[in-house]
Amino acid sequence: MSEEMILHPRPSAIVAALYTLRDLDVDVAILHGPPGCSFKHSRLLEEDGMHVLTTAMNESNFVFGGQEALVSVLKKAEAMFQPELMGVVGTCASMIIGEDLSQTIVDSGVGCKVIAVDVHAGYRDNTVGVILTLESAYKAGIISSDEFERQKRMLEAATLLEKEVGAASKSFIPPSKGDSKIDVARRLLELIDAGKKGVCVLNAKKETAFMFADILRAVNNVAAASQIVNIANLDINVGVRKIRGYSAIIRDELAADGITIDHIIGGLDEYGVAGDKAAAIIKEFYSDYDFAVLLGIPHGVPLAKYNIKMEIFSVTNGPRTIEPLKWLGHDYAVLEIDLHPKTMGATGIIPSEFGDTILKLKE
Repeated sequence: MSEEMILHPRPSAIVAALYTLRDLDVDVAILHGPPGCSFKHSRLLEEDGMHVLTTAMNESNFVFGGQEALVSVLKKAEAMFQPELMGVVGTCASMIIGEDLSQTIVDSGVGCKVIAVDVHAGYRDNTVGVILTLESAYKAGIISSDEFERQKRMLEAATLLEKEVGAASKSFIPPSKGDSKIDVARRLLELIDAGKKGVCVLNAKKETAFMFADILRAVNNVAAASQIVNIANLDINVGVRKIRGYSAIIRDELAADGITIDHIIGGLDEYGVAGDKAAAIIKEFYSDYDFAVLLGIPHGVPLAKYNIKMEIFSVTNGPRTIEPLKWLGHDYAVLEIDLHPKTMGATGIIPSEFGDTILKLKE
């Protein structure tokens, strides 16, 4: 595992905190910081149903404090949206000057429950933002201690995965558009048309599963039922309510298309450990199969660790994950561009470029 300085941009702990508040069904999230902080992701989260506001801290607030601004926005948010649950997220600016988020929330006098997250963007691992948010949610009685500890273990596993074989494994990894979708789809169809057997593994992170599941569906639609075994982290009994709901929607849609998930390997927040379970299942039952299609977090499915020899087709939404997949020996690495923004606010499986390519070439 490398502890080198990471030179390429990495996700922010502030943004991770915002997404976690979304997962907890927070109605309004308030960023206590400058108006431009986390602008892009704030807009995306609004498309997913969570209002994101800002205290719009300025130069004066940096010197004299922003408590009054935060109190004002808290009161306005309550009046405008009548939320049942709000969140206040710190930023670099508010944390550097030592703003007391919890006390300011008390001083505001708002009647709904509010989660305070003391976070900034200076952490090496963005998952720290998730853990801090979940810890605050646990202290507020929104999630249980067992759920907090489970989530913490999953996040630690996900962080370790990225440092060992993912986008944080080297100091600099160039972004890549991946292999040609047409060329890769043609090779996959060659194997299917020749009667070869394959394993399709969905090891996806939360809402991104809505598009990766489309590729699983496409592979199943162009193959005979006896050719494909499906393994997926779509457990409907694990995680917070919103994320369990994603799994339920996807499983229902796949079932409506006659597609069966043969092995469930965990929930959509367990991608850091679920891939290892998938590899173990493949080793035990399907090691004589010819190919594997790995979707979502393909570097989390350690086929080499289990000495599994088959042709590997990987699909990711991370431009800086393509090169690590090649280092791991994956034969093909495909990038679904802008997958994450497209899945925000999704209410069902969303068409993917690679899935569409497979279907069109089969016509």
